[in-house]
Amino acid sequence: MHKLDVLIAGSTGYIGVQLVKLLLKHPNINIKYLCGNSSVGKNISFFDSELKNKRLPRIVKLNKSYFNDVDIIFTALPNGEAQILSNQLLKKNILIDLAADFRLEDPNEYNRWYKLKHKSIKNISKSIYALPEFCKNYLKKYKIIACPGCYPTSILLPLLPLFKKNLILNKNIIIDSKSGYSGAGRGIHKRTNKKKLHESLSAYGVGFHRHNSEIDQELSKIKKNISFSFTPHLSPMFRGILSTIYVDLKNNIKPITIQNVLNKFYSKKPFVKISKFNIPIGTNSVINTNKCLITVCKTKYKNKIIILSAIDNLIKGGAGQAVQNMNIFFNFSETKGLK
Repeated sequence: MHKLDVLIAGSTGYIGVQLVKLLLKHPNINIKYLCGNSSVGKNISFFDSELKNKRLPRIVKLNKSYFNDVDIIFTALPNGEAQILSNQLLKKNILIDLAADFRLEDPNEYNRWYKLKHKSIKNISKSIYALPEFCKNYLKKYKIIACPGCYPTSILLPLLPLFKKNLILNKNIIIDSKSGYSGAGRGIHKRTNKKKLHESLSAYGVGFHRHNSEIDQELSKIKKNISFSFTPHLSPMFRGILSTIYVDLKNNIKPITIQNVLNKFYSKKPFVKISKFNIPIGTNSVINTNKCLITVCKTKYKNKIIILSAIDNLIKGGAGQAVQNMNIFFNFSETKGLK
């Protein structure tokens, strides 16, 4: 069987290591290069003992000459770095980025939210915001695949079908999301007191978290002037996201109708599961999977519902979604390497 050769840039972070684990089990993939900076010469098992005794290359410093040897370049680098690499791509290369470099279609919006000047404006038109459940039919037209952020993944999957069907109001939407601290990257341990990290729940990015821009961009493609408030929280757990979304229903729409619409919309999507109506869910049901689990709950008000959405931020919110997009692009089974 011919295998595709892969380079992973940023292989030692939480997302990078998770990506190594998934690709290692993928029958169509050969991991050719693992790249890092301060970790050059080390084995990837230094960062995760589960990778001990696996046949993997040692970590090397990224060199553009490696692009000649690979089909796919995965980037899990700080914001701005994938833009530079995109200018060096060869015709044979596909770039799959897990950071924010190509998520926003307007470079001015990127500058506004990330305080960085876009270094590859010419390549924005060659990129796609790749939430796989919504772009499967045209993903292959693009050379650069921008994987959505973890919070937006958990939020857009339940909301997009409902706006498509015009079932909910476009105002007064409140989104309260809680994530495991792995979403903040390995650097969180240097920046945050251990007790504060493991024993405290804290809000951050209140009112102005960067993922507002992604959510706004994708919702506005379906309906203009959608107003929402989004507040993320760092939870004292390693991985997982639970988003609690409060929405108002259009006139005479019943909560069970929302549940039924989501059920029908995702009935043939392998990684989105709609749980039982009015039964709360938690992150334990999705940890170490590429699933998004969604449920609809009633409230004391007839025209208001609460939608719960749970994912593993490192898999469906990160590395797993990248592999899912890769599978679609190369005509592999969408679930390959992700079961």
